[in-house]
Amino acid sequence: MVENSGARIGVLALQGSFREHITSLKKAGADAFEVRKKEQLDCCDGLIIPGGESTTMALVAERWGLLEPLRAFAKSDRPIWGTCAGLIFLAEEAEGQKEGGQQLLGGLHCKVSRNFFGSQVDSFECELPVDKCLGGIDSQSGEAATTRAMFIRAPAILSAKDSVKVLAEYTTTDEQKAATGRDKVIVAVREGKLMATAFHPELTDDLRWHKYFADMCVEASALRPNVEPASSPCLSGLVVLPDIPVYAPNSDLR
Repeated sequence: MVENSGARIGVLALQGSFREHITSLKKAGADAFEVRKKEQLDCCDGLIIPGGESTTMALVAERWGLLEPLRAFAKSDRPIWGTCAGLIFLAEEAEGQKEGGQQLLGGLHCKVSRNFFGSQVDSFECELPVDKCLGGIDSQSGEAATTRAMFIRAPAILSAKDSVKVLAEYTTTDEQKAATGRDKVIVAVREGKLMATAFHPELTDDLRWHKYFADMCVEASALRPNVEPASSPCLSGLVVLPDIPVYAPNSDLR
């Protein structure tokens, strides 16, 4: 994975955990900034759609005239990573939506269950085995390495086409299996330039996911001609907020 990649990654800052992503991206060596306007979106080598409330996010994007630019971005050659609500936003199909449904960007050929794990009180944390592309084999033990995964009123992927690479699967507990009828679900995927996770790496101190995405953005930007410099006027006027803490394991969350 590339350190200090210099990739310019925007984080959609309409709602949700965008500041946490920006903190992690900076630690991973990427140039990260908030995106609220089409002009800012045009400056991105890649984009993160953060966790939050997917219906609210879609409504705000539509109201601010960002929905069509986001759809055009999703069809371009630039990477997008959706976490939790962002996963729902990227999916081609979602079940469990509110009455009337919601706007989806699409592009990720999978079917998502919007609230697979239940309500807010059913949120949980676990150690999750990850694919070898994220350093999925422990060099000393030879066993599958894990990532700390935080599921907050989380979705899950029920099915995916063959073009979708599975990066992580979650084995349900007995209680979850009784409630959902499934003993295993997909919770992280990549399809071409699109990546999605049902959990929140930005709330942990594991930077592998952000470094992996930054590498995707570096590779994509190298193929794009006439990329504007980082001092582009379209990034002027942004309010730079201080980094926020990320909770380490066993930290005091009070």
